[in-house]
Parts: sequence; structure tokens; C-alpha cells
Amino acid sequence: MACNHHRLSLSRSFGSSIASLSSPLLPSRLSLCSRTLASTPIRLSSISVSAACFTWDDVVRISDSQHSSRLCDDLQGFFEKIRVCNRGLEKQSEFLPFVIEDQTVGCIHKGFFDDHLKRFSNVFIFTQDNSHIMLHPVLRTPNERTKAVGDVVKCLGEEVIPGIRKELYPVASSFGAPVFFSLERAAAPYFGIKAYGVHMNGYTERNRQKYLWIGKRSQVKPTYPGMLDHLVAGGLPHGIACKENLMKECEEEAGIPRSISERAISVGAVAYGDIDGYRYKRDVLFCYDLKLPEDFIPENQDGEVESFRCIPVTHVADVIRRTHFFKSNCSLVIIDFLFRHGYIGPDSLGYLELLKSLRSGDCS
Repeated sequence: MACNHHRLSLSRSFGSSIASLSSPLLPSRLSLCSRTLASTPIRLSSISVSAACFTWDDVVRISDSQHSSRLCDDLQGFFEKIRVCNRGLEKQSEFLPFVIEDQTVGCIHKGFFDDHLKRFSNVFIFTQDNSHIMLHPVLRTPNERTKAVGDVVKCLGEEVIPGIRKELYPVASSFGAPVFFSLERAAAPYFGIKAYGVHMNGYTERNRQKYLWIGKRSQVKPTYPGMLDHLVAGGLPHGIACKENLMKECEEEAGIPRSISERAISVGAVAYGDIDGYRYKRDVLFCYDLKLPEDFIPENQDGEVESFRCIPVTHVADVIRRTHFFKSNCSLVIIDFLFRHGYIGPDSLGYLELLKSLRSGDCS
């Protein structure tokens, strides 16, 4: 479309366990070079690995027996992961409320408005006292707002809003509230809207020990390429229920048939808020547990996962505490799993504080 910059037309023992659980289709070594992490080596006890390039063998070495235990008593590494997801909150004053029909639906950085949105004066306006940002009153229906804001996002393009994927998120004041319009997923942090997702802990039991299936993201993913991830996770687009979305993601990401995924249990939610420049992520993740058959082996269907491994839960906990191999928000959901399954107990120093911090964001 022609873009007028001033007006816009409204128109998956550890080493042996992995060997015994891996399928021939799952290579024992896979190089992962995440472009999103710093390339300087990080030292974890006697282990030195590069945060920018690691393999499944590195994951195994992190969890050697001298550091693993049934209970996760040292919580400091977990607190660090909480902080990673809740950065920059002292800068909230730099954002203005984004209000529609007297309901606050987001937060927009003053600089982002001045640099990129102000020129679209027939879409975004200040209130008379400059206390918050609104949509132009001529945009009265959800469809009109979706189109107008969508056109702005298209005009700003990848240079301003990278990772545009043509997936719409609902814009509302809280979960289940009326939807005022729908917004491109990649743009959600720039408008500070609440975004919701579903994350599933897929686990199994062998010889009275619990294992979590862990995935490694594809190197061609636009975000967090090559990092460790849940067996199944995904954002919650507009117009689909949480459980239905989870079952859809189960099929696409891990080849889990609905006859199994329908047994997934909703176990709560975690929330965080992260400010990075003009971006304010206000995310709520709905958490699910699914106990899988011992002989189940996931198979990715959509090209977004390179491989899976089935790893003892205590070893997963060590990887989270001692590395930055996991996509950051996955750590929160797994820490929640550790609480609920008794791996973190109340005698651990900081128990209640850590539990509370899993919902540091606006869980509404």
C-alpha cells in the first residue's frame, strides 16, 4: 500500500537415561547457536560453555550427579530467571496508558508515540491533558480499529516492529473482557497490551522418577532460535479457547494426538512484565500438565523444533538454575511445575518469595 506518513486512510542416571529414551530419529548431538544470547563463555562450577552455542552434550554435562538432588534447595538461580523476565519496571513512568472506551488496554512509551505514532493523527490521539493515548473517536467498531491500527503497523514495517507474522492478538482490558480490536502479535509489546499464551509441561515417569520432555527451537525461528523450550507452547490468538489452542499446538509442535492432549490439566498461570526500550511485555501464561505414556516420542510437524529430549526433572532444574539455555519465560512455567510436584519445598530459603514472584506481572 502507499503509505502517507502524515495521514493514513481509514479504509524432550541422565546420560544413560537419555540414551535409553532417545529414538534413532533424535541425534545424540546437535549444535545450537542462539543468535539471541551473548557469545561470551559463562562458567558454571567447573563447567564452561558458550551461551551462544551449545549442544545436547552440554546440557548433559550441566546436570552431572554431583549437582543434582531430589530437592531444589538453592533457589538463587531460579530468582535470577524471574528477574530476567521482569526487567526495567522502574521505567514504567516513561509509558502512557493506552485507553479505549475508558478502559486501559495497554501502555505506550512516550518516545514511541512521538517517533512513530504521532504522525498518524487520524488513528492515535492524546487526551486534552496529555495524560493518556486513545484511538481516534471516528474508529468506533473493532473491525475499523483493527484495520486502522493494522495499516499503521504495516507502514512502520519490520524496521520498527520486527518479526511481523500476520497473527492477531485480542486487545482487551483483562482476560475474558470485551475485545476492542485485534493487533499484530509482533506489535503487542510496543502497545503494551496484555498477551496470553499456553505452556504445557509434558512429562512421564520411569522407575518412580519423573522426566520432562524438552524441545530445542529451530535455528530459523525469528525469536530465540536454537534455545530450549517446552514440549508444547504457543501464544493465544484471537478467537480460540485456551484448551483448543493447546490441543492444536500439541499436534503441530509435537505430533500429540487429541486422544492424548485432551487429558492435559490446567494448573494455573504465571505472569511477568518486561520493559526493553519502547517495548513493554505484559504476558500471562496459562500452565498445563500432561502425563504422557512411557513409550511416547514426540515428532515435530511444523518445522519449529529441531529435536526433543526426555530429561529427569531434577536435571532440568539444574539447567535452569545454572544456565541461560532455556527461553526465558519457559523457566517460570517449569519453576511452577517444581513447586507443584514437590521439588521445591517450604524449608528452602526464599520459598514464599519465589512462589509469589512467579506472578510478578498483572495476572488479570
